[in-house]
Amino acid sequence: MEKCSVDWSVWQGEMPATLMFVVQGDEVLLIKKLRGIGEGKINGPGGKIDPGETPYECVIRECQEELHITPLNPVKMGELWFAMSDIPDIHCHVFIAHEFEGTPTATDEAIPMWTKISEIPWGEMWEDDAFWLPQMLNGQKFLGKFVFEGESIQWREITLDEAGIGGWMI
Repeated sequence: MEKCSVDWSVWQGEMPATLMFVVQGDEVLLIKKLRGIGEGKINGPGGKIDPGETPYECVIRECQEELHITPLNPVKMGELWFAMSDIPDIHCHVFIAHEFEGTPTATDEAIPMWTKISEIPWGEMWEDDAFWLPQMLNGQKFLGKFVFEGESIQWREITLDEAGIGGWMI
């Protein structure tokens, strides 16, 4: 793995975004993304934060738009900082919820997929997911910093913060 070329102390993500993972029992609600960044990949629902919108408001809106569900009592579990080579840098707020209203429904943006946590299709997801998603699903809060060249990780750092007291967990 290369040396990190990013000065994270001054890094600012150009694109604020969210991700949601709804967990029930031993399953997580994933999506097959049908358009936009990550088209064709499997991920959690989420997307770009609109001007004036909080990450919490965004993650609920995105779930409503992409899957026709409303997550109840989402909890922020972490942040992902992506320094990208070919798209704007992304600052992503990651949430988990255990309850929701509505029925997960396919839309022109996403196809819902209830997936056993033990059978998450890592090979169809962004490469970074394997480095933080298992820990998050086990209740650990985190900060993930990644440098991507295209769709390949060039550098990574994951900080786990079980108490959620890190300065980045606001």
